[in-house]
Amino acid sequence: MDNLDNLKVFSGRAHPALSRRIADHLGLSLGRVTAEPFPDGELLIKLDEDVRGRDVFFIQPTCPPTNENLMELLIFIDCARRASAERVTAVIPYFGYARQDQKHEGRVPITAKLVANLISTAGADRVMTIDLHAGQVQGFFDIPLDNLHAEPVFSNYYRHRKPKNLVLVSPDAGNAKQAGVYAERLGGDLAIIDKRRISGSEVAMGRIIGEVKGKTVLMMDDMITTAGTVCEAAKLCKDEGAERILVGATHALLCGPAVECLQAAPIDKIIVTDTIPIPAETVDALKLKVLSVAELIGKAIHCIHNDESVSSLFSSESVSSLFSKD
Repeated sequence: MDNLDNLKVFSGRAHPALSRRIADHLGLSLGRVTAEPFPDGELLIKLDEDVRGRDVFFIQPTCPPTNENLMELLIFIDCARRASAERVTAVIPYFGYARQDQKHEGRVPITAKLVANLISTAGADRVMTIDLHAGQVQGFFDIPLDNLHAEPVFSNYYRHRKPKNLVLVSPDAGNAKQAGVYAERLGGDLAIIDKRRISGSEVAMGRIIGEVKGKTVLMMDDMITTAGTVCEAAKLCKDEGAERILVGATHALLCGPAVECLQAAPIDKIIVTDTIPIPAETVDALKLKVLSVAELIGKAIHCIHNDESVSSLFSSESVSSLFSKD
């Protein structure tokens, strides 16, 4: 790629494999950085090459261990700023704490806003992330934020496999808009499940608004955490006569009983991305198909570095030609 002489890309310790794939796409080597813990648990970060006047991108999803990865991100931003980088962009493929975006009851924090303030105060000039859990978190930042969407990556995968009798099922009303985008891209029907959340790990599924009998169901969501929602939705679709059930999610957190729950659910295939690292044993146990977002992030970094439009990556005219076949 062109005009990359002034560009430096560094990786945190959260997901170095993804960082290497992004750097490979850009035709660059990752910047050299030393991260060493002190005996008391504090972290020292030292840049092992010059960044003065450079356009610096630091790749670090704030996935579990969330607090450690977040603190490492903040320290790196401060380090690059004090080393006189011209611009520092925090590339956060998975943005932790995005769930806590409002006060549902008294005496609770809005942690998404707190984290946005911390990143800005540390000295970041820009933030890049993928599929924020709550879109309104973008408004918590007083610096530019690019919320990329993994939809082109998934749509490219499904388009070349052409599932028959496809219906996009939104596991809740809040995800209906995104399900509609997939339905339009892939030429499928749309259905919505009436869901009520009982607790953080328990949901109650109502009826399906739409037809799934004899069809291939595709359920897309931004993340799978404990898998309670998607597993209950899959059971409901199967009970209503769905022939096949495919599940896709950008962020495969898979916490607590998620793996066991997914194994027991009537799901034929699960497709996720590599925004966060997934243990090999989990990939094997669930027979996961893992799509990479490295090309998506690499293209976005290239656009930002060269002051080009990032939104052009998601225009209907561009999506079909942006990504190579899987």
